Amino acid sequence: MKAYQYILTKQIQWALNRNLALIGSKGNRGRPSYTEELEDNLFQPLLPKTRQEFKFGDGREILDSSSGLAKMKAVHSSSALSVNIFQYWQKINQVSCIASACGLCNKNSKYPESISFEQKYPIDESFQFHPNVDVIIKNKKGTRYKIYAIECKFSEAYSTQGHSGIKQKYIGLNDIWQDIPNLYELAKSISPVDNSYNHLHPAQLIKHILGLKKKYGKTGFRLLYLWYDALGYEGFNHRKEIERFQELSETDNIRFHAISYQELIIRLSGEYRDNHKDYIEYITSRYL
Repeated sequence: MKAYQYILTKQIQWALNRNLALIGSKGNRGRPSYTEELEDNLFQPLLPKTRQEFKFGDGREILDSSSGLAKMKAVHSSSALSVNIFQYWQKINQVSCIASACGLCNKNSKYPESISFEQKYPIDESFQFHPNVDVIIKNKKGTRYKIYAIECKFSEAYSTQGHSGIKQKYIGLNDIWQDIPNLYELAKSISPVDNSYNHLHPAQLIKHILGLKKKYGKTGFRLLYLWYDALGYEGFNHRKEIERFQELSETDNIRFHAISYQELIIRLSGEYRDNHKDYIEYITSRYL
């Protein structure tokens, strides 16, 4: 079975096991893989702060429209997965727990202070749209890294073969590339079409790096790629593409690393099952 179909089928079975009614992306049309209510797809309802952040993002994640249901209602939604993993720690004010489990800091670090979603980091103010980073962990003053930025991927890494490249308008911004020459060469090689990567979306990651670098400087952030692993050649190839991008980023001294959701969930389960039983049972039963 293809990775995308496996993930989708597993999530549909999770919903059916919980007696959740599923509908198509346009109600009666499409494969039934969307929950009727947004809260049915979440461990906990969206916090008011989280709801506002998604409302002002560019992804139409929580709002139904004439073109279809809110994306976060899909059982295979990447945004639903990120909320289910991260929002809990924001709600109980224990942000360092999830940050350390992601490998971003030490377990006893006092610096991580808040989690936010869909934050925008402009590369050039003249552009109509700006990169939306899925999850941001903000640190208190006094630490080397101002923020930890997290790009989250679930089923979408396996739903298509190949991704869009970088538009020429980014390549033409000469000043922003001077201290990352190797990423610049990659950007040029995937402009306007990316024929090098099938699962990883390097154009998106590079734009995140550009926006974050402009805001915080080259050494003021860490970027984590959090991805859902899959058995077989698709998962194997995805991991190899991640490693290739990581090696290239390191040559430009960009702090980029990756971890799979499965690795993260296993870490969380091993460390926090006793004190966070409901949360751990939810994420392990649904995503492992």
